[in-house]
Amino acid sequence: MQFLSFLLLAVALAIVFLGLASAGRAWLGWVLAVAGGLCCWWLQGATPRLLFWIVSGCAGLLALTTGLPPLRRVLFTSSILRLIGAILPKMSETERAALEAGTVGWDGELFSGSPNWRALAEGKIPGLSPREQAFLDGPVEDLCRLLDDEQVTADGDLPPEAWQRIKSQGFMGMIIPESYGGLGMSALAHSQVVVKLSSRCLTAAVTVMVPNSLGPAELLLHYGTDEQKRHYLPRLARGEEVPCFALTEPFAGSDAASMRAKGVVCRGTWQGRDVLGMRLPPGPSATSPWRPWPPWWAWRSSSSTRIACWAARRIWASPAP
Repeated sequence: MQFLSFLLLAVALAIVFLGLASAGRAWLGWVLAVAGGLCCWWLQGATPRLLFWIVSGCAGLLALTTGLPPLRRVLFTSSILRLIGAILPKMSETERAALEAGTVGWDGELFSGSPNWRALAEGKIPGLSPREQAFLDGPVEDLCRLLDDEQVTADGDLPPEAWQRIKSQGFMGMIIPESYGGLGMSALAHSQVVVKLSSRCLTAAVTVMVPNSLGPAELLLHYGTDEQKRHYLPRLARGEEVPCFALTEPFAGSDAASMRAKGVVCRGTWQGRDVLGMRLPPGPSATSPWRPWPPWWAWRSSSSTRIACWAARRIWASPAP
């Protein structure tokens, strides 16, 4: 019976704490919960008496130091932040600039501790336009019928028919405006296309996703000159230029902040042709943590497609031959 009473008391105190914490009153919640527990202990005789007063004194001191913000910052917050800062990886200037340049929607409310649920309820739910829905029901469905994820994995590439469909039907230019030959679709439509393709073949989904997210089209739209837009955007939309994202090395994987390779944009010979590309020099020494790699050109050309490594190639330079 005594154990059941203790269990019910613990549940009641936990409910009080969680209720106040969810309302943004976490400090008041734990103080009331601890005070309620101490009161029950006192009513039960507070034995042993010395332990009771020690626990009560420690609880009171903790409540005082954490309840006053200036005192809490000096005694706890600054030390905790220094400890966490020593553990977390350092943020590069590029990462900091990217974070400070962005904005957040209602999702930022989730980190406030007290979300504005009314704003979420009153928010406008976006939808696909009739043209975007027709693209999802038509070309996307047709492309899915051409894909066999198991066969694509075994072959290491998409079938030629799928590549032709991706290029000819504008999958690589979904975010490019119609005035430049693209589809001019919304972010929601782009997402829905990728989700649909992912249900059939992940390779195809990533192939379509990268040119519309990590590719150069959006950078050109925001920062390119009119001449660059007229030259590159139609070619990207038609799939004549297939953008790639070069981001990997032996000890960095896809962690851009940990990459050690440095490249030099220059002209050189690739497969007997004079091209504009980026040369990656060999590793520092034979004792380096990764083995040296041979020079590599960012611009590659073949009879079927031209692949541009836009992460390395300067888009303001003259077009490659």
